[in-house]
Amino acid sequence: MDISYLALQGKVALVTGGSRGIGKAIALQLADAGADVIVSSRKLPDLEKTAGEIRAMGRRSLAVSAHNAKMEDLRHLVSRVKDEFGTIDILVNNAGVNPVIADVLHMEEAAFDLIMNVNLKSYYFLSQAAAKMMVEREKGGTIINIASVGGFLVAAGFGPYCMSKAAIIAMTKVLAAELGSYNIRVNCIAPGIVRTKFSEALWSDEQLMVEAMKKMALKKIAQPEEIARTALYLASDASSFMTGSTLIIDGGAAL
Repeated sequence: MDISYLALQGKVALVTGGSRGIGKAIALQLADAGADVIVSSRKLPDLEKTAGEIRAMGRRSLAVSAHNAKMEDLRHLVSRVKDEFGTIDILVNNAGVNPVIADVLHMEEAAFDLIMNVNLKSYYFLSQAAAKMMVEREKGGTIINIASVGGFLVAAGFGPYCMSKAAIIAMTKVLAAELGSYNIRVNCIAPGIVRTKFSEALWSDEQLMVEAMKKMALKKIAQPEEIARTALYLASDASSFMTGSTLIIDGGAAL
């Protein structure tokens, strides 16, 4: 069976939060499909490990340290990508934070701002920068935003995080509408609980998982690779007539 529509040879991808978890799995999946991949996050040593694995596949890779809450870091990241790769064909906005668990009576401004700057503002302005490069080349491109099922299901104590993820889902529609005429597709993935370091506080809580499994059709949590395969679908021509959509990958928790 011909599955060449999944091939990404000749494409350049940028994956934020690419040092571990979902971001690393996506970076490796895109490289396996043929793309050259730039990875970014705050900690360069972890990033270099991911970049090394990508190079071992025979792809080009670049690891760039960048804090997504800092606009100067994002400008530096885009500049490095443009200087060394010329353009971006695929952008995966994946970096995310949730530094505290607090209700509306106890959330502090600094934590709120960090969540919104990393989870939302960076997505918007990285998408803007990537889209400008895509428009210049007149070849289109693909933007994938990683949100969360929390954008649909509010969790107590995670208010600003859920708000940021709901905003990402709305932003995906806005970008898709505004960039479609340039053949730039913008889609979103909303994962449920995934076995990563980021969500360890959830999946390592036995009682919480007992309650979560009661609501989940598949009775298990996801592995990062399962989200990565969805990202490959959205990055490739397999989804060539799809834009502005959000795929909920949560094992049936939101049914």
